[in-house]
Amino acid sequence: MDRISYRVALGGIVAAFCLVGMFLTGVFPLLYLVFPMIAGVLLLIIVEEVGTQWAWVTYVTVSLLSLFVTYDKEAALIFIMFFGCYPIYQQFLVRIRPRLLRLAVKLLIFNVTMVLYFRLNVYVLGLDDLLEAMEVFGKYGGAIMLTILNPFFLMYDYSLSGLIRLYRGMLKPRITGKKR
Repeated sequence: MDRISYRVALGGIVAAFCLVGMFLTGVFPLLYLVFPMIAGVLLLIIVEEVGTQWAWVTYVTVSLLSLFVTYDKEAALIFIMFFGCYPIYQQFLVRIRPRLLRLAVKLLIFNVTMVLYFRLNVYVLGLDDLLEAMEVFGKYGGAIMLTILNPFFLMYDYSLSGLIRLYRGMLKPRITGKKR
């Protein structure tokens, strides 16, 4: 399966599914975080089947196109900043030993990304007036949200690891017809 046509076709199919998910954020606005997560998980297929380089190419393609296709720019931004790239470089993070250091690095990456995402939303997309209207909560809202989001990130990270194991153990052998 090293042929270039297989890589391009698989990348195109996964990119199309990712873009459909990103488009659906405009149809179902309450799921503006769920669809970018799903799109990111789909990139795991590219990582497993054809490698990290092609996954990055697919990620960049979906990121650029999602800026045009996605009605909800916040969803496109969170995909670009976190949910699209984290499943790709998670495979490198799992190699960090000891386990506590790996957890600290993952949390650091998540928190830095979320702070940057929050800042971009506020100052680039123009939500600074909203923060001023929220008074005290607007002032401390970012810290409160980070405190709430960290356990959810840990569940997401654990789920990604489980999905990788599921794909390798059950789905890939059925798709390719090869036993492990």
